[in-house]
Amino acid sequence: MAKRGKRLQEAMKLIEPGKYYTPEEAVALVKKCATAKFNETVEVAMKLGVDPRHADQQVRGTVVLPHGTGREVRVLVFAKGEKAQEARDAGADFVGDDDLVAKIQGGWTDFDVAIATPDMMGSVGKLGRILGPRGLMPNPKTGTVTFDIAKAVHDSKAGKVEFRVNKEAGMHVPIGKVSFTEEQLLENLRTLMDAIIKAKPAAARGTYLRKVALSSTMGPGIKVNAQELLR
Repeated sequence: MAKRGKRLQEAMKLIEPGKYYTPEEAVALVKKCATAKFNETVEVAMKLGVDPRHADQQVRGTVVLPHGTGREVRVLVFAKGEKAQEARDAGADFVGDDDLVAKIQGGWTDFDVAIATPDMMGSVGKLGRILGPRGLMPNPKTGTVTFDIAKAVHDSKAGKVEFRVNKEAGMHVPIGKVSFTEEQLLENLRTLMDAIIKAKPAAARGTYLRKVALSSTMGPGIKVNAQELLR
């Protein structure tokens, strides 16, 4: 078992064992427990009552957090002609077509979000083995394959996050930085949870939100009362 550092041990003293906190209490506590020398990311982790082995019980989507994620997002757009110019005007960091495909095939992946127009997917599809494992492959389901390039770039820059259940029915999503106010983190959390609750599959049975916890990058997990989030 890995040895816990002194900072983590001190933070854990602030948490009552076995207690499930309200969202307000959890947010206040996660900020208090974040004592690292950098601006830690605040993340929500959860266990859902779904069986991801079945196609009709997948949970996936995107949502724009009202206060963003607190990090600079580098957006790449695969587009040609007018759509390429639209991407530049919207603030995309990298814009191109086959030249960018070749650059990525050469090993470059220095960006956070990839967006493509539908007509570019024939070329972009060649990058599946590179971008797929990194979660960077453009996908219509997440709004990153679209002709509405300006909106896609704006949403990504504004703090759009993707949520997707994993094989263990778990999910981890960032909701901001510890430098955010409690109100900003709470609003981001509620916006995210609202989207996840609305994405509940019709085939799911029993308790949907089974476990929810908040933590900062270097801090301990703080259990949240899931029923409070459902309200």
